[in-house]
Amino acid sequence: MRWPWQSAVRTSACPQPRLLPSATDGVCFEAVFTITWRPKHRTRHNTEQAVRTHVHAMAAQTAVHLDAADLPAAQDAVNAALTFPHPHSAQNYRLLTARTSLRLPPEAKELIAQRQTDENRIRRLHFLKAHLYDHPDLVVLDRLEHHAPGALHDEHVAELQRLARLIKACDRWWSPLLEQWEKLGEGFNDTEKQQQAMLALLDSLKTLNGGDLPPAIATHELGQQHSPFREAHP
Repeated sequence: MRWPWQSAVRTSACPQPRLLPSATDGVCFEAVFTITWRPKHRTRHNTEQAVRTHVHAMAAQTAVHLDAADLPAAQDAVNAALTFPHPHSAQNYRLLTARTSLRLPPEAKELIAQRQTDENRIRRLHFLKAHLYDHPDLVVLDRLEHHAPGALHDEHVAELQRLARLIKACDRWWSPLLEQWEKLGEGFNDTEKQQQAMLALLDSLKTLNGGDLPPAIATHELGQQHSPFREAHP
């Protein structure tokens, strides 16, 4: 309802988008505002610009804390901040409603997409470091995951199974053994002497175990290796 002494309600739509800061480094929103307001008596010529400046400042206070990657949520938050429980009154105008439509420049979209790709890759690398390489038998599952069911030949599956058994044996036996062998071999520059040190270590372990290696190690696996350390880890 408009009283006779009141000025008519005006609607201001920004012809060009205005930039709003965001919480995403290097990215700004593009905002298009639609504002309804009522001028007071003796309104100055620059009142409409003052209305736009006031609304833009209010929107910027909220937008600066919002992530540009979630554009719908950012737009809802800014519009919520522009919802007035009571009309805002200034010296020369009365602000009734304000709404905005947010968008991102094309270069900002590309930047966000690249950052999300990088972040996903970093998360995967952290996962691999924390799980795959600390539990190397997961390497086999990782390789299987990259193939559709039935895509691998029986020979390939059998090779992965053999690899899994070898990794398991490495974790329980060869890794500690190789650590000791590396310490023994540090004093020898000659490869043959390093090999002899490894064989001496194996002979010592056989003697401690009553003449044989512990049963956890398959004898045929050891016999197939020209060098006791050649396939210690795949």
